[in-house]
Amino acid sequence: MARDELSELRAFICVAEERSFTRAAAKLAVSASALSHTIRGLEERLGLRLLTRTTRSVATTEAGERLYQSIAPHFEQIRSEIDALSELRDKPAGTVRVTTAVHAMETILRPRLAAFLPKFPDIHVEVSIDNGFVDIVGERFDAGVRLGESVSKDMIAVRIGPDWRFVVVGAPNYFTRHSVPVHPGELTNHRCVNLRLASAGGLYAWEFEKEGRALDVRVTGQATFDSIVSVLHAAVDGLGLAFVPEDLARPHIEAGQLLIVLDDWCPPIQGYHLYYPNRRLASPAFARFVEAMRYRG
Repeated sequence: MARDELSELRAFICVAEERSFTRAAAKLAVSASALSHTIRGLEERLGLRLLTRTTRSVATTEAGERLYQSIAPHFEQIRSEIDALSELRDKPAGTVRVTTAVHAMETILRPRLAAFLPKFPDIHVEVSIDNGFVDIVGERFDAGVRLGESVSKDMIAVRIGPDWRFVVVGAPNYFTRHSVPVHPGELTNHRCVNLRLASAGGLYAWEFEKEGRALDVRVTGQATFDSIVSVLHAAVDGLGLAFVPEDLARPHIEAGQLLIVLDDWCPPIQGYHLYYPNRRLASPAFARFVEAMRYRG
């Protein structure tokens, strides 16, 4: 196969995955017009329309999806094999793409990346922040981060953090105007700060458990955010009660800006795990990344 044909196919795969000529062009370091010309040339050579273009998005046609499904895995295998060759070098090299939620990013990945990346200047880590469940295979990520209980059984899972818990917090000035709840059911009488789940579009129901009894409560309030950090800050500002990770709220609790309530209804949950397909060929760069993220208690 000629070099330009390989370039065309690589360009097609990138557009199909990014669903955008602009994003694909940035990833390939070419102009959007040049990329469009390349795809048009591939379509003319094959005599088939591979992509459907609208003003807002790009999608594969039936022929395009068939081509993508047949060739993309081979390009991924080639990329993995090339990355694996870095073990013959003095230093591991390559790119690791990871999807994670903001809480895991701030409390686990961020501090460990600060120590990891300076040691391996030829390793590049690309992190995508997404609070929903992401298909890491379909979205071409090397790994994802989820709570241990949420990881599919067909994935390899490596614990990267300790158990932790959500807690209900409120600012001291909030409790000067409102009573302290002693049961989760009383939260319906309080102003609460909601978290909207970006993947599902709905509001997160606060989950409680005590002595084996589970209870979900749907709260109401004036403020809703799609970021747990914004929810936390709203509680600090006195806008209402919030249900947030305790470790994220700890600095504000220690500073006296937040108080924990319903403590006995907030048990620990299983910590974060890094997960990836068990068929993935681990490059030296990816193997080093996993070891750097591994939780050692």
